[in-house]
Amino acid sequence: MTEETEETRKPIDTAEHKSAASAEPASAEPVPGDTNGDGVVDIDDKRLPLVTRIYGIILLVQGLLTIPMIVIAFTYAIRALIVGDAALDKAGLTTIISWTSAMLSSVTTVVLMVFGGLLSFNRRKHAARWTYVLIPMTIAEGLFVVMLDGIGLNLLAPIVQIVILITLSVTVDPALREERRLKTALWHMDNRTAYEKALAKGMPGRDLSGKGYISLDFFNIFWLFVVGCVFGLVIETIYHLAMYGEWQDRAGLLWGPFSPIYGFGAVLLTVLLNRLWRANWLLIFCSSAVIGGTFEYLTSWFMEVAFSIKAWDYTGQWLSIDGRTSGKFMFFWGILGLAWIKLILPHLLALIQRIPWRVRYSLTLVCLVFMVVDATMTLMAIDAWYSRLAGIAQDSPVDNFFATHYNDDFMANRFQTMNIDPSRAGRM
Repeated sequence: MTEETEETRKPIDTAEHKSAASAEPASAEPVPGDTNGDGVVDIDDKRLPLVTRIYGIILLVQGLLTIPMIVIAFTYAIRALIVGDAALDKAGLTTIISWTSAMLSSVTTVVLMVFGGLLSFNRRKHAARWTYVLIPMTIAEGLFVVMLDGIGLNLLAPIVQIVILITLSVTVDPALREERRLKTALWHMDNRTAYEKALAKGMPGRDLSGKGYISLDFFNIFWLFVVGCVFGLVIETIYHLAMYGEWQDRAGLLWGPFSPIYGFGAVLLTVLLNRLWRANWLLIFCSSAVIGGTFEYLTSWFMEVAFSIKAWDYTGQWLSIDGRTSGKFMFFWGILGLAWIKLILPHLLALIQRIPWRVRYSLTLVCLVFMVVDATMTLMAIDAWYSRLAGIAQDSPVDNFFATHYNDDFMANRFQTMNIDPSRAGRM
C-alpha cells in the first residue's frame, strides 16, 4: 500500500517539477523594450541625454552639501532667539521678506535635490511632474531677489533655472503634457455640459440640487467678490456723504474702486446663507447680523494687530464690542444680508451669467491676476507705511520703491479712513 502510494506520487511530483520548471523561464523572460527591468515598457525605458543626467547629479550633490548648512543656520537662529541674542521686536518689511525668502530657498533646495535624483536615475515620468512644482517656486525666488537686491546679475541664476525647467517639462515626458491638455479639455467640456443643462432649465448659475440658491463654484464666487467690493464701496461712500456732508475716498486697495471687506462679506453671506434663501426673513436677518458683526470684529482686530490700523471705532455706540462692531452696524449687516439674499443675489447672478461662455474663463483669469497683484501690492505698501512711521530702517530696493511711489502723503490720501499708530501693533 505504501509502495504504491509512493510510486503513484512520483509521476505527480515529476509533473509538478516539470510545470514549475517550464513556468520559471516564462516569468523571467524579458519584455521587449523594457531596458530598466521594471516589467513595463514606458517613457522611463528611454534614456535621458547625458547632459540632463549630469545636471541631475549636480542638483543632487548640491542638495546633499547645502541641506546640512541650512539645518545648522536655522538651529543657530532659533537658539539665538531663545537665549535672547536676537530679537524680532522690529520685524520690518525687509526682515519679513528675508526670512520668507530663506525658507522658500530651503524648501526649493530640498525639492531640487529630489528632482536631481529623479533625473539621475532616469525617472522621467516623476521628474516631469516635479518641473510643474519647481517652476512657480523658482519664479517666487526671483521675485524675492528683486525685492531684496534689485534687478541685476543676481537674477541670472533663477532665469537660467526657469529656462532649464521649462525645457525639461516639455522634453522629459511629452505624454504627460498631452495628458494635461486632454484633462483640461475634458474639464471644459464637462463645465460646458453642466452650463447648457442649467441653461435649458432656465437656471444658469443656480444650484441644480435645490439645496441652495446659487452654485458655489469659483466663477460665481469670484464675481460676487468683485461686485461686493464695488457695491459696498458705493454704499459706504454715499452713507458717509449723507451723514457727514463730505466726500471721502473709502477704497481699501491701491488701485480701483474696491473695498475688499465688503467683497469678503458678500462671499461670506452667500456661502453661509445659501441654504437659507427660502427661510423666514427674520432668520436671515438675525443670521446676517451675527455673521456681519463677527466678521467686522475679526477684521478690525487683525488690521490693528498686524498693521496698527484703526479704520473704524464704534466706542460709545449701543452694544459696542471693543469699538470694533456695534448693535447699530450689526443691524445694518442684517438689513444688508436680507437684501442681498432676497433681492440683490438673483439679479446679480443673472448679470454674471451674461458673461459670454467663450470669454468667461480668460476674463476671470485676467481679473483674478489683477486683484491678486492689487491686494499684494496694497499689503506691502501698508506694511512699508507702518515701518516708516515706526522708525524701522528702510534699506532694501522694495522699501525704496514704496517710499518713492507710495509715500506717507499718498497713503494717507488714498486710505483716508485708516489711522496708523505703531504702538497699537501686536508684532513681536
